[in-house]
Amino acid sequence: MSTSHNRAPYARPMARTVEPSGARAATTGGTSGQPATVAPTETQRRVREGAGLLAAAAMRRLDEDLDWYRALPAEDRSWVGLVAQAGISSFIAWYADSSRPPHGVSDIFASAPPELTRSISLQHTLHLVRVVVDVVETHADRLAAPGEERELREAVLLYSREVAFSAAEVYARAAEVRGAWDARLEALVVDALVRGDVDDSTRSRVAALGWSGRGQTLVVVGTTAAPIDEVRAADLRRATRRAADDALVGIQGDRLVVFLGGQGDLRAAVTSLLPRFGPGPVVIGPLVADITTSAASARAAIAGLQAAAAWPQAPRPVAADDLLPERVLVGDPLARRTLVAQAYEPLAASQGALLETISAYLGTGRSLEAAARSLYVHPNTVRYRLKRVADVTGWDPLDPRESYVLQTALAVGRLDATD
Repeated sequence: MSTSHNRAPYARPMARTVEPSGARAATTGGTSGQPATVAPTETQRRVREGAGLLAAAAMRRLDEDLDWYRALPAEDRSWVGLVAQAGISSFIAWYADSSRPPHGVSDIFASAPPELTRSISLQHTLHLVRVVVDVVETHADRLAAPGEERELREAVLLYSREVAFSAAEVYARAAEVRGAWDARLEALVVDALVRGDVDDSTRSRVAALGWSGRGQTLVVVGTTAAPIDEVRAADLRRATRRAADDALVGIQGDRLVVFLGGQGDLRAAVTSLLPRFGPGPVVIGPLVADITTSAASARAAIAGLQAAAAWPQAPRPVAADDLLPERVLVGDPLARRTLVAQAYEPLAASQGALLETISAYLGTGRSLEAAARSLYVHPNTVRYRLKRVADVTGWDPLDPRESYVLQTALAVGRLDATD
């Protein structure tokens, strides 16, 4: 006995019709033991014969009702048209045997290239489904046998639901593939930028990742918060893109390298991202003009991360330029050149015995009186000259941390002078 409970889950609702005389003769497969194939119903025959009518009506509706469809390039419009026609053909095939699940639903989208998901959104695809459904419903009275109009409409609604779910699955797969590819491309770009290997292909890849190039750029380096899987990595990338106009993320083992760009306050953006980093120092490289010159910022930040342990009191985040002495200790040539250029050479070239005064001050335990005695001047003269040192270099000798920076600068400057 057949009931609604033992019908296939995808089966369309069957209209109650009176079996005409001679219906038994309308079956094939008279050999004993072979399944009989039921001849198409009148509605099924009409729907099959009306395929061309439905396809033409659907194409007209697409052109009349959907602005985004008219705005597509000719090639993409032809692909969308093929998808619409494939949808109608697949529905007709399923309607002829609705006792089976609509396995052919995914084939609707197989007729178009995967790149079409970049041209039209999921929302547009659902618009397309609604147009096709509306076309079939509009023609239901003409296509259905008398008394079966409602059955045809319900079958269309059931099938359209499956198409909508299939469309969502297609777009989800496309997004997953695109996201995985973008992550691999982003990792390659970050590696190239850190190395300073910036050519036309690197610029093209940066642009493909959505980097607008407006404003300055800086690089921030720290450790990862935990082992990073694909979900955590995607969440991290979303967070960086919310924090700044432009962002690139490189996960290099337990090291996290983030490029930030834009016209806003990039240091404030770094502060908002601190919870995304793991424990330990977070080092900010210097601002540079654009992404193509970001290698200097990246190298400074990476060297700062290596050296930060030598300054336990360092703030978090800390600027790479605030770690110049520690970077010199780990052999960073950029830090060495910076200290010589910004501190030692200006002092050596200045008037007023500034280099001699700062050397005496640092060499006598940072004592004004002891420095004055060694120089045979008044302590106020030493104090005045130290203020001039701060003006010339930007580092204040009276500040304990900054006097250490100056002491390191004098040491490397003297070493360079002997070479």
